[in-house]
Amino acid sequence: MRQDLGLKLLDSSPKKPFDVERIRADFPVLSQNMNGKPLAYLDNAASAQVPKVVIERIHEYLTKEHANIHRGVYYLSQKATTAYESAREKIKRFINAREAEECIFVRGCTEAINLVAYSFGRRFIENGDEIVLSQMEHHANIIPWQTIAEEKGARLRIIPINERGELVLEEFENLLNERTKIVAITHVSNSLGTVNPIKQIISIAHKFGIPVCVDGAQAIPHFRVDVQEIDADFYAFSGHKMFGPTGIGVLYGKRKWLEEMPPYQTGGGMIRRVTFEKTTFAPIPEKFEAGTPAIMGAIGLGAAVDYLNSIDFEAASEYEKELLEYATEQISNIEGVRIIGTAKEKASVLSFVIENIHPHDIGTILDQQGIAIRAGHHCAQPVMDFFKIPATARASFAFYNTKQEVDRLIEAIKKTVEIFS
Repeated sequence: MRQDLGLKLLDSSPKKPFDVERIRADFPVLSQNMNGKPLAYLDNAASAQVPKVVIERIHEYLTKEHANIHRGVYYLSQKATTAYESAREKIKRFINAREAEECIFVRGCTEAINLVAYSFGRRFIENGDEIVLSQMEHHANIIPWQTIAEEKGARLRIIPINERGELVLEEFENLLNERTKIVAITHVSNSLGTVNPIKQIISIAHKFGIPVCVDGAQAIPHFRVDVQEIDADFYAFSGHKMFGPTGIGVLYGKRKWLEEMPPYQTGGGMIRRVTFEKTTFAPIPEKFEAGTPAIMGAIGLGAAVDYLNSIDFEAASEYEKELLEYATEQISNIEGVRIIGTAKEKASVLSFVIENIHPHDIGTILDQQGIAIRAGHHCAQPVMDFFKIPATARASFAFYNTKQEVDRLIEAIKKTVEIFS
């Protein structure tokens, strides 16, 4: 009998090309014009567009199912509760959490990180302790930890990056010691596109018994994330970056940590019993979901997960890589343009500067050509400080973008250079 070495047999049948036009038909916003030109939406790192099935599911909830959840005994409330908890189960399967109760609904990745910083920090961080971050973090993964460090008398330690925008991992392990209480790090940089070796980082931290909180906002739309496989203690992400509605996100946390942490907010829905002498809290996930939650948002996020499961997500990821490689090659050939962030492993972000042209001017001229990009510091000012620039122009891709849109981007950049020359 052949010994199973865990190798997959290669499929010799030819791969079907990724049908981007069929995918684009699922997104109504992409068919419109902007400033008289066909819209090329290249700001997906800020917020992705929403497919029809998600819009329709939200409409169905609002017109046929809307009611408050968990406490109503009547039909609409029970139906809404089922839809809400079904969305949690979909998230659990999508990220391969051990149990649905480890998936906490929040307003977005920012609130998820604040929840961990506040609740974990109150319980585990003390005077003289250390918190390890990286130099490429979004402000949402800096300020909450900075705040709790100031309150507790703790200290931030920073993993440096190199000129390619990659973490200097040799320095990472040197930062860890018995005073390190948590590592908070991004999976994918929103300003550089760098994909960090998150499983390796977590493994190193766990050798010291240190938990890791991962900002997964930029990773979850682009490739499969298995929280058990990477062994994350906390994993945070937003719905609006993964083709769902705004105002909803998820904090995954291992049960052992969530049960030890105090509530982030208090109020209705997260209690077992309240008297004027004492309150006892509900178990997870309710303990962290005070008040009426974003029911519509959670149901919409569940529909977004259904959508991602309905397409060939792995093929979509490969297509995005090809698109990024093509765009990188084309933009590298334009004189005066410099790409910021040239890591070997990148996701769909292309940040660049043009000599003697402010990124806001680049964004304005591209807008006139119907091309939507982001210009600014991208809530990552320490990254800009490292590269000694005030801001970048950033094009960010999703699986509904096309090579033709990249060609339009390149021509618009060339036109911008000509205008300012």
